[in-house]
Amino acid sequence: MKFFNTAGPVNSLDHYLLDPLKRLEVENLLLLIEQKKYFVLHAPRQTGKTSYMLALKDYLNAGQNYRCVYFNVEIAQSARENVAEAIHAILASLGDWARDEADDHELEKIWPVILKNHGAHQALEATLAAWASQSKLPLVLLIDEIDALVGDTLISVLRQLRAGYAKRPQKFPQSVILCGVRDVRDYRIHSSNTKEIITGGSAFNIKARSLRLGNFTINEIAELYVEHTKETGQIFTEEALKQVWE
Repeated sequence: MKFFNTAGPVNSLDHYLLDPLKRLEVENLLLLIEQKKYFVLHAPRQTGKTSYMLALKDYLNAGQNYRCVYFNVEIAQSARENVAEAIHAILASLGDWARDEADDHELEKIWPVILKNHGAHQALEATLAAWASQSKLPLVLLIDEIDALVGDTLISVLRQLRAGYAKRPQKFPQSVILCGVRDVRDYRIHSSNTKEIITGGSAFNIKARSLRLGNFTINEIAELYVEHTKETGQIFTEEALKQVWE
């Protein structure tokens, strides 16, 4: 029997769910991707950000226009401001996702060599450039939990994405979506290296839009409960839920 899930992404086999792509008009995102924009998707925790990103990945990969890879950079959080360790973890994670989700084994072959030759402050940019150059389709990169990174690590990631921006789409991802709790413009990043405060807006000034996934509405909650009651045989309509809510 299905159940309500509040711990991580939802899936249609185990959980009651809404179509994630209906919660924020996917046409708006597709237009930004078509225009080769880099942008931000942010929302409070437990509102469905990751589920939305995974659904978007599947949607794009089901078409013929893009190769889309989702990956989560939270693995690098424990490295804090150790940029070398953090970039190593991020590239390894990206290689794993490319292999497992896109059946692309090229990235896991090239990133260790690039990291050795370019160093941590250029390796992400150089790896994405090499990968995009070899891809038959434009790359779309979905980066989740971006605000799990801190200090010089976050600055390095944002600036390496910015450095490759002018080379898209032939030699860099066509579109990059950063996903987190906060908008990147609200970041105040303390750099231990330069002893200064750097704002997210200046470190990632290529951002075209900031899209916010809102809290669940009463209608969405009603839709979820109706799905549940259909399975259990109970009678509980959207109208009844609205009356309870009010």
